[in-house]
Amino acid sequence: MIIDASRISWRRENKEVLKDVTWQVRKGEHWSLVGLNGSGKTTLLKMINGYIWPTSGTLSVLDQPFGKVDLRELRKQIGWVSSALAGRLRPQENPESIVLSGKFASIGLYDALTDDDRSKAKELLALLHCSSFSDRPFGTLSEGEKQRVLIARALMASPELLILDEPCNGLDIFARERLLSMVQQLAFSSDAPTMIFVTHHVGEILPCFDHTLLLKAGTVYQSGLTSRIMTPENMTAFYGDGVIVEQHGDRLSIAIRS
Repeated sequence: MIIDASRISWRRENKEVLKDVTWQVRKGEHWSLVGLNGSGKTTLLKMINGYIWPTSGTLSVLDQPFGKVDLRELRKQIGWVSSALAGRLRPQENPESIVLSGKFASIGLYDALTDDDRSKAKELLALLHCSSFSDRPFGTLSEGEKQRVLIARALMASPELLILDEPCNGLDIFARERLLSMVQQLAFSSDAPTMIFVTHHVGEILPCFDHTLLLKAGTVYQSGLTSRIMTPENMTAFYGDGVIVEQHGDRLSIAIRS
């Protein structure tokens, strides 16, 4: 089991941020995690990565129960792509060095590298269409280019779980669609890790994400097959009467009701 959460809750300053969340993710499944700002998505991700602990309930990640696992070793098996990480990277470093650092889950390179490491980094940069700017300073790249480099970095350690935490934030429509196309290509590859795609935009949810968890006010609103959850009627109910959710091909769109 990749994630096995049973009635986990998390409280901060007498406020329950997560309440009785039960969620199981099996190897090979790809999930979308959907919720508005303040729904508890970030708290749940921090918990999965072992940065905070449930105040109640039980949690196992990659078949390793919290309380019995070395969290530093666990994190090496999880690739987490987030805007917070991008802000911690050195802007003068080139993408190849950043991808290589993913092997050690470090900011910067402090360990010896092998020829195989360098070959793998180049392969990942090529897979994510980053080869043409692999020697440029990271700080000069566009937001879309940075996100592709971060995904390559997350794959460097061959993780069992890849978390894409709102990867389309700050991207224009063209960069967003290019990135989503690459994510779908990765998800359908034979050696893809289990993936969790975090968003509050239903239009970003791709057909490759066959399961969906809806979080609302810190609780599980619904969880299961995307085909059953991602319907216009259900998502309109999830967001409230002030929106219109419509089906366009194999994706949804959302608009504010006038």
